[in-house]
Amino acid sequence: MNLCYNSLLGVAADVGDDRGTDALTRPLTEADKAAFRDRMCDVAQAKFAQHGFQAVTMRDLAAGMGVSSMTPYRYFRDKDQILAAVRTRAFTRLADAMDASEAKLRNSDWIQPGEAYFDWALANRDAYRLMFIQPPTAEYPELGAAMHRARETMAAGWRRLQAQGRFTGNVEDAVHMCWTATHGVLVLELSGMLRPPVQARTIAMRAVDAIARGLNAPTHAAAG
Repeated sequence: MNLCYNSLLGVAADVGDDRGTDALTRPLTEADKAAFRDRMCDVAQAKFAQHGFQAVTMRDLAAGMGVSSMTPYRYFRDKDQILAAVRTRAFTRLADAMDASEAKLRNSDWIQPGEAYFDWALANRDAYRLMFIQPPTAEYPELGAAMHRARETMAAGWRRLQAQGRFTGNVEDAVHMCWTATHGVLVLELSGMLRPPVQARTIAMRAVDAIARGLNAPTHAAAG
């Protein structure tokens, strides 16, 4: 974003940069701007999850950042763009966690890193609640790409089994069924609808196991 020199100085002050007086005598770097956007996503994620997207204003977000009411507009066009950034970051981080888990499972008998999906969602409840708040649109291609990548990480285990000749079913069917089952249980858990002794993780893993067996792809290799 092209800003005049004075505007850049104002942003530096608003950000509350701790780099000393140098921050007030030079334009912000791309790293500075990225750090501010990331902080804004942190604040927006918490406020959107707590109060609802519609109830939160740009002024509320600026106040949460401790900056002037106009500062957020130097980084984001509007509140919708902030929400898209929050969701893009969340899908990216989920995909990273799933990829890391799959890398550890490549030599194991498990189909997919369902445990990693659960762990990430329960550790990032606000982010997970917002990830599915709206369908993707062409207006935010980065969001669409992040959503696609997250979905692809769920197919990794199934494709691994298929390459090993251990699964001959339809990978797309397996992905949709497992994601639906896991996401549905998580929504119930995050909304407080599941109470002990009912365990969300146990239900989800049993559902994945049942789907796998129904598609003739047991979650563990048959005993030799």
